[in-house]
Amino acid sequence: MPQTVRGVIARSKGAPVELTDIVIPDPGPGEVVVAIAACGVCHTDLTYREGGINDEFPFLLGHEAAGTVESVGEGVDSVQPGDYVVLNWRAVCGQCRACKRGRPQYCFSTFNATQKMTLTDGTELTPALGIGAFADKTLVHAGQCTKVDPAADPAVAGLLGCGVMAGLGAAVNTGAVSRGDSVAVIGCGGVGDAAIAGARLAGASKIIAVDRDAKKLDWAVELGATHTVNATDADVVEAVQALTGGFGADVVIDAVGRPETWKQAFYARDLAGTVVLVGVPTPDMRLEMPLLDFFSRGGALKSSWYGDCLPERDFPVLIDLYLQGRLPLDRFVTERIALDDVEKAFHTMHAGEVLRSVVVW
Repeated sequence: MPQTVRGVIARSKGAPVELTDIVIPDPGPGEVVVAIAACGVCHTDLTYREGGINDEFPFLLGHEAAGTVESVGEGVDSVQPGDYVVLNWRAVCGQCRACKRGRPQYCFSTFNATQKMTLTDGTELTPALGIGAFADKTLVHAGQCTKVDPAADPAVAGLLGCGVMAGLGAAVNTGAVSRGDSVAVIGCGGVGDAAIAGARLAGASKIIAVDRDAKKLDWAVELGATHTVNATDADVVEAVQALTGGFGADVVIDAVGRPETWKQAFYARDLAGTVVLVGVPTPDMRLEMPLLDFFSRGGALKSSWYGDCLPERDFPVLIDLYLQGRLPLDRFVTERIALDDVEKAFHTMHAGEVLRSVVVW
Protein backbone atom coordinates (compact mmCIF):
# COMPACT_ATOMS: atom_id res chain seq x y z
CA MET A 1 0.00 0.00 0.00
CA PRO A 2 1.23 3.56 -0.70
CA GLN A 3 2.57 5.33 2.37
CA THR A 4 2.10 8.91 3.54
CA VAL A 5 5.28 10.40 5.04
CA ARG A 6 6.76 13.83 5.74
CA GLY A 7 8.89 15.58 3.14
CA VAL A 8 10.39 18.99 2.36
CA ILE A 9 9.25 20.52 -0.93
CA ALA A 10 9.91 23.66 -2.92
CA ARG A 11 6.51 24.65 -4.27
CA SER A 12 7.53 27.66 -6.39
CA LYS A 13 10.63 29.59 -7.43
CA GLY A 14 12.31 31.39 -4.55
CA ALA A 15 9.58 30.60 -2.01
CA PRO A 16 10.61 29.18 1.38
CA VAL A 17 10.53 25.40 1.48
CA GLU A 18 7.77 23.68 3.42
CA LEU A 19 7.38 20.45 5.34
CA THR A 20 4.30 18.59 4.17
CA ASP A 21 2.78 15.14 3.64
CA ILE A 22 3.86 13.23 0.56
CA VAL A 23 2.80 9.87 -0.81
CA ILE A 24 5.32 7.11 -1.56
CA PRO A 25 4.00 4.36 -3.89
CA ASP A 26 4.89 0.71 -3.48
CA PRO A 27 8.06 -0.05 -5.46
CA GLY A 28 7.48 -1.23 -9.01
CA PRO A 29 9.86 -3.25 -11.20
CA GLY A 30 13.43 -2.15 -10.60
CA GLU A 31 12.44 0.24 -7.80
CA VAL A 32 13.25 0.45 -4.10
CA VAL A 33 11.77 2.29 -1.10
CA VAL A 34 14.47 3.53 1.28
CA ALA A 35 13.92 4.74 4.84
CA ILE A 36 16.18 7.79 5.13
CA ALA A 37 18.53 8.01 8.13
CA ALA A 38 20.39 11.22 7.20
CA CYS A 39 20.58 13.70 4.33
CA GLY A 40 23.01 16.56 3.79
CA VAL A 41 21.90 20.06 2.81
CA CYS A 42 23.65 20.69 -0.52
CA HIS A 43 23.84 23.90 -2.54
CA THR A 44 22.21 22.02 -5.42
CA ASP A 45 19.00 21.81 -3.37
CA LEU A 46 19.03 25.59 -2.99
CA THR A 47 19.59 25.88 -6.75
CA TYR A 48 16.50 23.75 -7.32
CA ARG A 49 14.50 26.01 -5.00
CA GLU A 50 15.69 29.07 -6.90
CA GLY A 51 14.68 27.58 -10.25
CA GLY A 52 18.29 27.23 -11.39
CA ILE A 53 17.91 23.61 -12.56
CA ASN A 54 14.53 23.69 -14.28
CA ASP A 55 10.97 24.83 -13.59
CA GLU A 56 9.40 21.44 -12.86
CA PHE A 57 7.92 22.50 -9.52
CA PRO A 58 7.06 21.27 -6.97
CA PHE A 59 10.39 19.69 -6.12
CA LEU A 60 11.00 17.12 -3.41
CA LEU A 61 14.42 18.27 -2.24
CA GLY A 62 17.39 16.39 -0.78
CA HIS A 63 19.84 13.97 -2.38
CA GLU A 64 22.96 13.44 -0.20
CA ALA A 65 21.49 10.57 1.76
CA ALA A 66 22.03 7.26 3.51
CA GLY A 67 19.38 4.92 4.82
CA THR A 68 17.99 1.41 4.95
CA VAL A 69 16.18 -0.45 2.18
CA GLU A 70 12.60 -1.03 3.30
CA SER A 71 11.08 -2.81 0.30
CA VAL A 72 12.02 -3.76 -3.25
CA GLY A 73 10.08 -4.19 -6.46
CA GLU A 74 9.97 -7.00 -8.98
CA GLY A 75 13.29 -8.02 -10.47
CA VAL A 76 15.48 -6.30 -7.87
CA ASP A 77 18.29 -8.54 -6.68
CA SER A 78 21.12 -6.04 -6.10
CA VAL A 79 19.72 -4.98 -2.71
CA GLN A 80 17.23 -6.43 -0.26
CA PRO A 81 15.24 -5.14 2.73
CA GLY A 82 17.55 -4.28 5.60
CA ASP A 83 20.54 -3.29 3.45
CA TYR A 84 22.33 -0.11 4.50
CA VAL A 85 22.85 2.07 1.44
CA VAL A 86 24.12 5.43 0.22
CA LEU A 87 21.94 6.92 -2.51
CA ASN A 88 23.50 8.13 -5.74
CA TRP A 89 22.36 9.92 -8.89
CA ARG A 90 24.51 7.90 -11.28
CA ALA A 91 22.73 4.57 -11.72
CA VAL A 92 24.52 3.54 -14.89
CA CYS A 93 22.52 1.90 -17.66
CA GLY A 94 25.21 -0.38 -19.08
CA GLN A 95 23.83 0.06 -22.59
CA CYS A 96 24.58 3.59 -23.80
CA ARG A 97 27.59 4.41 -25.99
CA ALA A 98 29.66 5.58 -22.98
CA CYS A 99 28.97 2.40 -21.01
CA LYS A 100 29.68 0.17 -24.00
CA ARG A 101 33.02 1.92 -24.52
CA GLY A 102 34.04 1.12 -20.95
CA ARG A 103 33.40 4.65 -19.66
CA PRO A 104 30.35 4.20 -17.41
CA GLN A 105 31.35 7.24 -15.34
CA TYR A 106 30.05 9.23 -18.32
CA CYS A 107 26.81 7.24 -18.67
CA PHE A 108 24.37 9.19 -20.83
CA SER A 109 21.21 7.37 -19.72
CA THR A 110 21.24 6.92 -15.96
CA PHE A 111 18.27 5.31 -14.25
CA ASN A 112 15.66 6.88 -11.95
CA ALA A 113 12.46 5.47 -10.49
CA THR A 114 9.65 5.24 -13.05
CA GLN A 115 6.77 6.00 -10.69
CA LYS A 116 6.18 9.44 -9.24
CA MET A 117 5.95 10.42 -5.61
CA THR A 118 3.09 12.87 -5.06
CA LEU A 119 1.43 15.29 -2.71
CA THR A 120 -1.68 13.95 -1.01
CA ASP A 121 -3.84 15.68 -3.66
CA GLY A 122 -2.10 13.71 -6.40
CA THR A 123 0.24 16.48 -7.61
CA GLU A 124 3.37 14.83 -8.97
CA LEU A 125 6.70 15.75 -7.36
CA THR A 126 10.05 16.14 -9.11
CA PRO A 127 12.71 14.56 -6.87
CA ALA A 128 16.01 16.46 -6.70
CA LEU A 129 18.58 14.60 -8.82
CA GLY A 130 16.10 11.76 -9.06
CA ILE A 131 16.32 11.08 -5.31
CA GLY A 132 14.22 13.41 -3.12
CA ALA A 133 15.63 12.47 0.29
CA PHE A 134 14.41 15.29 2.54
CA ALA A 135 11.68 12.83 3.47
CA ASP A 136 11.14 10.02 5.92
CA LYS A 137 11.23 7.64 2.94
CA THR A 138 11.85 7.93 -0.77
CA LEU A 139 11.40 5.91 -3.96
CA VAL A 140 14.47 5.37 -6.18
CA HIS A 141 15.77 3.01 -8.83
CA ALA A 142 17.63 0.03 -7.39
CA GLY A 143 20.79 1.17 -9.19
CA GLN A 144 20.75 4.34 -7.11
CA CYS A 145 21.40 2.29 -3.96
CA THR A 146 25.01 1.46 -3.10
CA LYS A 147 25.59 -0.91 -0.20
CA VAL A 148 28.27 0.18 2.28
CA ASP A 149 29.48 -0.94 5.70
CA PRO A 150 26.64 -0.33 8.20
CA ALA A 151 29.18 0.73 10.83
CA ALA A 152 29.46 4.09 9.09
CA ASP A 153 27.54 7.01 10.61
CA PRO A 154 24.72 7.80 8.12
CA ALA A 155 25.28 11.56 8.56
CA VAL A 156 28.81 10.99 7.24
CA ALA A 157 28.12 8.26 4.69
CA GLY A 158 25.35 10.17 2.94
CA LEU A 159 27.69 13.00 2.00
CA LEU A 160 29.31 10.74 -0.58
CA GLY A 161 26.04 11.02 -2.48
CA CYS A 162 27.03 14.41 -3.92
CA GLY A 163 29.35 17.14 -2.63
CA VAL A 164 32.12 15.15 -0.97
CA MET A 165 32.30 12.69 -3.85
CA ALA A 166 32.31 15.55 -6.36
CA GLY A 167 35.32 17.21 -4.74
CA LEU A 168 37.25 14.12 -3.77
CA GLY A 169 36.69 12.58 -7.19
CA ALA A 170 37.80 15.80 -8.91
CA ALA A 171 41.21 15.26 -7.34
CA VAL A 172 41.54 11.49 -7.43
CA ASN A 173 39.58 10.49 -10.54
CA THR A 174 39.48 13.53 -12.85
CA GLY A 175 42.72 15.24 -11.87
CA ALA A 176 44.55 11.92 -11.31
CA VAL A 177 46.57 13.46 -8.46
CA SER A 178 49.41 11.12 -7.59
CA ARG A 179 52.13 10.79 -4.98
CA GLY A 180 54.43 13.83 -4.89
CA ASP A 181 52.20 16.13 -6.95
CA SER A 182 51.57 19.76 -6.06
CA VAL A 183 47.89 20.71 -5.97
CA ALA A 184 46.06 24.01 -5.60
CA VAL A 185 42.33 24.18 -4.80
CA ILE A 186 40.46 27.44 -5.40
CA GLY A 187 37.34 27.69 -3.22
CA CYS A 188 37.32 25.90 0.13
CA GLY A 189 33.69 25.13 0.80
CA GLY A 190 32.47 21.55 1.09
CA VAL A 191 33.45 20.53 -2.44
CA GLY A 192 36.83 22.27 -2.39
CA ASP A 193 37.74 20.83 0.99
CA ALA A 194 36.76 17.38 -0.27
CA ALA A 195 39.20 17.91 -3.15
CA ILE A 196 41.85 18.78 -0.57
CA ALA A 197 41.08 15.60 1.37
CA GLY A 198 41.29 13.63 -1.88
CA ALA A 199 44.64 15.16 -2.79
CA ARG A 200 45.98 14.27 0.63
CA LEU A 201 44.67 10.73 0.30
CA ALA A 202 46.41 10.41 -3.08
CA GLY A 203 49.76 11.45 -1.59
CA ALA A 204 50.16 15.01 -2.89
CA SER A 205 53.27 16.61 -1.40
CA LYS A 206 51.99 20.19 -1.44
CA ILE A 207 48.33 21.17 -1.18
CA ILE A 208 47.55 24.88 -1.49
CA ALA A 209 44.13 26.09 -0.36
CA VAL A 210 42.84 29.37 -1.86
CA ASP A 211 39.85 31.30 -0.54
CA ARG A 212 38.76 34.74 0.63
CA ASP A 213 37.40 33.51 3.97
CA ALA A 214 39.88 32.88 6.79
CA LYS A 215 37.49 30.43 8.46
CA LYS A 216 37.32 28.33 5.31
CA LEU A 217 41.09 28.33 5.05
CA ASP A 218 41.27 27.00 8.61
CA TRP A 219 38.87 24.20 7.63
CA ALA A 220 41.08 23.45 4.63
CA VAL A 221 44.13 23.01 6.86
CA GLU A 222 42.20 20.58 9.07
CA LEU A 223 41.42 18.50 6.00
CA GLY A 224 44.94 18.36 4.64
CA ALA A 225 46.06 21.68 3.11
CA THR A 226 49.76 22.33 3.64
CA HIS A 227 49.62 26.00 2.62
CA THR A 228 46.92 28.67 2.35
CA VAL A 229 46.42 31.74 0.19
CA ASN A 230 43.91 34.40 1.15
CA ALA A 231 42.73 35.78 -2.19
CA THR A 232 41.77 39.11 -0.63
CA ASP A 233 45.40 39.79 0.27
CA ALA A 234 47.40 38.22 -2.54
CA ASP A 235 47.51 37.65 -6.28
CA VAL A 236 46.44 34.01 -6.51
CA VAL A 237 48.58 33.09 -9.53
CA GLU A 238 51.72 34.69 -8.12
CA ALA A 239 51.13 33.13 -4.70
CA VAL A 240 50.69 29.61 -6.08
CA GLN A 241 53.77 30.00 -8.28
CA ALA A 242 55.82 31.26 -5.34
CA LEU A 243 54.86 28.15 -3.35
CA THR A 244 55.82 25.83 -6.19
CA GLY A 245 59.31 27.00 -7.09
CA GLY A 246 57.99 29.58 -9.54
CA PHE A 247 56.43 26.96 -11.81
CA GLY A 248 52.81 26.54 -10.74
CA ALA A 249 50.94 23.51 -9.43
CA ASP A 250 50.73 20.16 -11.20
CA VAL A 251 46.95 20.12 -10.70
CA VAL A 252 44.71 23.13 -10.01
CA ILE A 253 41.08 22.52 -9.07
CA ASP A 254 38.51 25.32 -9.45
CA ALA A 255 35.75 24.59 -6.95
CA VAL A 256 34.09 27.99 -7.48
CA GLY A 257 33.15 27.92 -11.14
CA ARG A 258 33.47 31.53 -12.21
CA PRO A 259 35.42 32.92 -15.20
CA GLU A 260 37.86 34.76 -12.97
CA THR A 261 38.63 31.73 -10.79
CA TRP A 262 39.01 29.48 -13.85
CA LYS A 263 41.55 31.93 -15.31
CA GLN A 264 43.42 31.89 -12.02
CA ALA A 265 43.46 28.10 -12.15
CA PHE A 266 44.67 28.12 -15.76
CA TYR A 267 47.61 30.43 -15.12
CA ALA A 268 48.45 28.99 -11.70
CA ARG A 269 49.24 25.53 -13.14
CA ASP A 270 52.63 24.36 -14.28
CA LEU A 271 53.41 23.85 -17.97
CA ALA A 272 51.59 20.70 -19.10
CA GLY A 273 49.66 20.78 -15.81
CA THR A 274 45.99 19.97 -15.35
CA VAL A 275 43.04 22.26 -14.61
CA VAL A 276 39.89 20.63 -13.21
CA LEU A 277 36.62 22.56 -13.13
CA VAL A 278 34.25 21.17 -10.50
CA GLY A 279 32.49 24.39 -9.45
CA VAL A 280 29.31 24.78 -11.51
CA PRO A 281 29.08 27.96 -13.64
CA THR A 282 25.77 29.63 -14.42
CA PRO A 283 24.49 29.59 -18.03
CA ASP A 284 25.28 33.28 -18.59
CA MET A 285 29.00 33.05 -17.78
CA ARG A 286 31.49 33.55 -20.62
CA LEU A 287 35.26 33.18 -20.90
CA GLU A 288 37.56 35.20 -23.17
CA MET A 289 41.25 34.30 -23.36
CA PRO A 290 44.05 34.27 -25.96
CA LEU A 291 43.85 31.02 -27.90
CA LEU A 292 47.63 30.96 -28.11
CA ASP A 293 47.81 30.49 -24.32
CA PHE A 294 45.85 27.25 -24.62
CA PHE A 295 48.26 25.98 -27.25
CA SER A 296 51.51 27.11 -25.69
CA ARG A 297 50.90 25.85 -22.15
CA GLY A 298 49.84 22.32 -23.09
CA GLY A 299 48.44 20.03 -20.45
CA ALA A 300 44.82 19.16 -19.83
CA LEU A 301 41.67 21.17 -19.17
CA LYS A 302 38.94 19.02 -17.67
CA SER A 303 35.51 19.34 -16.11
CA SER A 304 34.50 16.93 -13.36
CA TRP A 305 30.90 15.74 -13.16
CA TYR A 306 30.15 13.95 -9.89
CA GLY A 307 33.88 13.45 -9.46
CA ASP A 308 33.88 11.02 -12.41
CA CYS A 309 32.80 8.45 -9.85
CA LEU A 310 31.31 5.01 -10.11
CA PRO A 311 29.30 4.61 -6.90
CA GLU A 312 29.59 0.82 -6.77
CA ARG A 313 33.37 1.11 -7.11
CA ASP A 314 34.06 4.22 -5.05
CA PHE A 315 31.56 4.46 -2.19
CA PRO A 316 32.44 1.21 -0.36
CA VAL A 317 36.18 1.91 -0.62
CA LEU A 318 35.85 5.46 0.69
CA ILE A 319 33.65 4.30 3.58
CA ASP A 320 36.25 1.67 4.47
CA LEU A 321 38.97 4.35 4.45
CA TYR A 322 36.82 6.51 6.72
CA LEU A 323 36.27 3.63 9.16
CA GLN A 324 40.02 2.97 9.17
CA GLY A 325 40.63 6.60 10.17
CA ARG A 326 42.42 7.39 6.90
CA LEU A 327 39.77 9.72 5.44
CA PRO A 328 38.26 12.31 7.84
CA LEU A 329 34.76 12.44 6.33
CA ASP A 330 33.25 13.21 9.75
CA ARG A 331 34.87 16.67 9.69
CA PHE A 332 32.48 17.72 6.93
CA VAL A 333 29.48 17.44 9.28
CA THR A 334 29.26 20.85 10.91
CA GLU A 335 25.81 20.47 12.45
CA ARG A 336 22.97 17.96 12.71
CA ILE A 337 19.48 19.36 12.26
CA ALA A 338 15.84 18.30 12.11
CA LEU A 339 13.80 17.96 8.92
CA ASP A 340 11.92 21.19 9.59
CA ASP A 341 15.20 23.17 9.79
CA VAL A 342 16.09 22.90 6.08
CA GLU A 343 15.11 26.48 5.21
CA LYS A 344 17.24 27.80 8.07
CA ALA A 345 20.11 25.59 6.89
CA PHE A 346 19.95 27.20 3.43
CA HIS A 347 20.62 30.59 5.02
CA THR A 348 23.45 29.18 7.15
CA MET A 349 25.03 27.58 4.08
CA HIS A 350 24.69 30.74 1.99
CA ALA A 351 26.44 32.71 4.75
CA GLY A 352 29.40 30.29 4.61
CA GLU A 353 29.03 29.24 8.23
CA VAL A 354 29.10 25.47 7.67
CA LEU A 355 30.71 22.80 5.54
CA ARG A 356 27.53 20.73 5.80
CA SER A 357 24.32 20.82 7.77
CA VAL A 358 22.91 17.30 7.87
CA VAL A 359 19.29 16.36 8.52
CA VAL A 360 19.15 13.30 10.78
CA TRP A 361 16.20 11.12 11.69
